[in-house]
Amino acid sequence: MKTTIIIAIVIFLITNFLFWKLTHVHFQNEYGKKLFNNWVTKTYYWQGSIFVSTGITALIILLLKWIEVISF
Repeated sequence: MKTTIIIAIVIFLITNFLFWKLTHVHFQNEYGKKLFNNWVTKTYYWQGSIFVSTGITALIILLLKWIEVISF
């Protein structure tokens, strides 16, 4: 069970980093640098990032369980 949790955390961090890398510049250009540096805008950005990363992590963990790479 501990290895599954560690795998899930690593997958979450990787997907969150990839989401940030792929979308940070787009949203910064969309809102403008001044508005994007506002804490409210950044809070919504990171909230969306966490939601997307959690969903992708859950799908990857279920896929790994389905192909029997991990078991829990």
